[in-house]
Amino acid sequence: MKLGYKISLIVNLVLAMGLGVVAYMIVFPPNVEPHADGRSVVLLSADERNLVLGEMRGLLETVQVVIEAATEGDMETVSTASTAAGMVAAEGESAALLGKLPIEFMTLGMGAHKAFDALALTAQGTDDPLVVLGELGGLLNSCTNCHSGYRLGIEGEDKEE
Repeated sequence: MKLGYKISLIVNLVLAMGLGVVAYMIVFPPNVEPHADGRSVVLLSADERNLVLGEMRGLLETVQVVIEAATEGDMETVSTASTAAGMVAAEGESAALLGKLPIEFMTLGMGAHKAFDALALTAQGTDDPLVVLGELGGLLNSCTNCHSGYRLGIEGEDKEE
């Protein structure tokens, strides 16, 4: 392939992805409003909010299992628990819910699920709990960033101050 053709192809792909993001945001505008504490409120139905909060609690429970298992040297449990919290846990989300979530929120969430899958693989390849705990610390950056930037609200309810 000629260099000019490759550059043209790359530019066209980047432009197409950008257009896709813009189209997504037009078709599915995020249901978000600012909050007095500086975070963005993602507005969901009560059931959707409970679903997302339940998923977050599940991730936190997995963190607890991973820490306990790693400190006991039980890498099989680390791997099993991490796999269960990986991308398999994100399957089956409704399009209606996903359409209400800001792209950055979804990116952080999917990043956390992918990081759990990576942690499962790490646990299969090491006996060193410090390696697992170090990777878990990095994984928690997705959680911290999400919680520092977003909160969940219920559509139609008055804002909390």
